[in-house]
Formats: sequence, C-alpha cells, structure tokens
Amino acid sequence: MSAAATVFLAFAMSLNAFAASLGKGAALHRPRLSEALRTGAVFGLIEAATPVLGWMIGLAAAAWIDAVDHWIAFLLLALLGGRMIRHALRREVAARPQRHSLRALAVTASSYTVGDHVTFFEVGERLDPWVRSQRRAVRDRITHEHLLASAAIPFIFPATAIEVQDRTEYFGDGSMRQSAPIAAAIHLGAERILVIGAGRMHEPKELPPQQALPAYPSLAQIAGHALSNIFLDALAVDIERMQRINQTIALIPQASRSGSLLRPIELLVISPSQRIDAMAARHVGDLPTAVRTMLGALGVTANMQDVRGAALASYLLFEASYTRDLMALGRADTLARRAEVCRFFGWQDSGAPVAATV
Repeated sequence: MSAAATVFLAFAMSLNAFAASLGKGAALHRPRLSEALRTGAVFGLIEAATPVLGWMIGLAAAAWIDAVDHWIAFLLLALLGGRMIRHALRREVAARPQRHSLRALAVTASSYTVGDHVTFFEVGERLDPWVRSQRRAVRDRITHEHLLASAAIPFIFPATAIEVQDRTEYFGDGSMRQSAPIAAAIHLGAERILVIGAGRMHEPKELPPQQALPAYPSLAQIAGHALSNIFLDALAVDIERMQRINQTIALIPQASRSGSLLRPIELLVISPSQRIDAMAARHVGDLPTAVRTMLGALGVTANMQDVRGAALASYLLFEASYTRDLMALGRADTLARRAEVCRFFGWQDSGAPVAATV
C-alpha cells in the first residue's frame, strides 16, 4: 500500500472519531481544555491500537485462511446461487398456466424434521394420501418451495421450510430415503411410466489387472460411492421390483386378477450408455478454481486412467460444456431406442432422420 493510500485510509477511519467527539463537545456546551485533551487521547489511542491489533490477527490467521478460503468462496457461491434459483423459480411457478392437460403432479423431498420421505402431490380428482414404511404422501399445491426442497443436495444447498399440516418441516433432496421412486406415479394412477435414469442400470465391473495392487480409496471415491447409493441405487432396485411384479401378474389368470390391487405397468427405461463419472472427469478442469482446489484435496483429478473419484465431481458440475455433453448423450441414447419410444407413446415412426440440434 502506498503512503498516499495509507494517509487517505487513516483519514477516513478517523472521521468516526471526529464525529463522536463533535457530538460530545456539543453535549457538554463548554468543555474544558483538559477534558477535550483526555477525550482526544483516548480516541487516538484506540484508533492507533485497533489497526495494529487487526494487522497482528490477520498475520496470525493468514495460514488458516489460505487453507479454507476456497471452502468459504464455495459456500458463498452456493448460497448466492441457491438464492438466485429460488427467485427464478418463484417467477416461473407463479406464471404457470391455469389450464393444462396435466392430471397429476408429484414432487418428492426428504424431511430432516421427521426423518421420513414425503411425496407432495397435486391432483384434480379426489385421492387420499398414502402412508408406507418411512414414506408418506401430502396433498398440497406445488410451488417453487417444493422444487427447491426436492433439489436441495445435502451440504451444498440449504434445507427448505414447508408448512405440512399446520407445522413447519425442513426438507432436503428428494432422493434421500426414497426407497420406492416409482411408487408415487403408480399411486397417482399411471399405467405407463417413462423412467429417465441418471446412471447406468447395470454398471460393468471394470476390475484392475491382477498384478496391480488395489489403491486405498480416496475421500472423493468414498463420497461419490455414498452419494450414488443415496441418489441412484433405489431406482434400479425399484425397476427390478416392478419387472418381477409384472412377470408375476402375467402368470395370474385374468379372471383372478380382480381380487388383487396389483396391476401391470408398462415401463420404458432410458439410462445413460456411458459412465457419468468418466464424463465428469473430462470436465473437472472447467470447474471454478476454488471448487477444483477443494475437490483436488479430496482426490478428484482429471486423469482419465482413474475416474473413481470423479463421481463426486459430477454432483457439483454445472458448467455448460458438461451439461451440453449430458444432453447430447441423452439425445443419442433416446434416438438409439427410437422404435421403443414411438411404440410407448403411440406415435407413428416415419423413419425420417431427426434434424441435429444446435
């Protein structure tokens, strides 16, 4: 800092002392010179001591701040981003059309307050809420608050408060404690369900060569493994359960099915054909420096030979290059099953090539 800048900063900091002294002098009407000198000495001593004390504290805390500054920046950016998303959703939901062909809408969230999984649903016809083990349904008007709660990734975005039966509960990401992801659609009367998975349903076991020694898992690999268990595994299990139920129902004679509440559900599952963590590893370098430094300390690298820790990065990647690759993969995987999609929706497949998107 230059001498001129130091003088200007000192003068600016002394203005508050000048204002306080001016007010005290006006209150005393006729202050004595000794009292004025004593007040000036006290203010001057404090004004001189506080910059020195602040400098010493800053010097002592420099090493600690260097170690956590990226965490502070990450949390501030996450809170700021969450606030921006909240305001954007508030405008979008408020402007939604009142007339539509949508018969029912459900949004799921996990209650930190009670500890169970909640499905908020809005439906035009009469439908009683359902209750199952560690999960329940609540009839409500879906707003931006429900969407924010459903997408509030733990430790990344803050919990959202929602009024449920005259009391406030705090909710987080809807994938947590979601033991039956497809159940809500069935309860709402769906007969055909399109499932868009965020991970491959049958992940190949890519084992290292026998002569290679297994490396101890990094914190990023453990965290990615835990997050995949929270967000992805329940869907694959629920799909297998539904397929077994469909097979069982098919063995029951048509005349005997009326005594059961079970009904066959047509299911179309489209899931990524590539490893999401491998795609994320290619885009780790696109992350902001603070986030990249934090993930690097946990063991996330852009090394394509070892993508085990990149699963954690996939939950934090919102960069345009990564999302464009995800959309391109989703489009390619859907077109690869074009005949199945057309049959599922009852569309006539003309066989004409689909125009490429920009």
